[in-house]
Amino acid sequence: MRRLVTSLAATAVTAVTAIALAAAPAQAAPADKPQVLASWTQTSASSYNTWVAARNNQGAWAAYGFDWSTDYCSSSPDNPFGFPFQTACARHDFGYRNHKAMGIFDANKARLDSAFYEDLKRVCNAYSGATKTSCNATAWTYYQAVKIFG
Repeated sequence: MRRLVTSLAATAVTAVTAIALAAAPAQAAPADKPQVLASWTQTSASSYNTWVAARNNQGAWAAYGFDWSTDYCSSSPDNPFGFPFQTACARHDFGYRNHKAMGIFDANKARLDSAFYEDLKRVCNAYSGATKTSCNATAWTYYQAVKIFG
């Protein structure tokens, strides 16, 4: 009986530990850092949303040693003409800084810039008419700047 109780207790501890590890990304092996970084810097809205969630819970990802610092849109306005580009600029900085730190920037720059442009266009989709046209033109300008000078 004692063995059975000990065995059941050990199984319960193992199950609780497995659940805790699955729920806490910081416990994952940092060996998957390139995959996590790639998943957060794709052009899709789901990639953007996943990155925003991680950014809002950076402590959970501390083991990965990501560089979350940002100067937002650098020397350009963060919210040009009132268009809220700040978060898109922060994700772009995240992609640039972390890909550079891992020595894989050159192979990923075009995708990072495209993801930035898609993020900006998603901002513009909240508008209509002439305002949306103006926003999209501003997004195109920001994209061209990072594509050429970034």
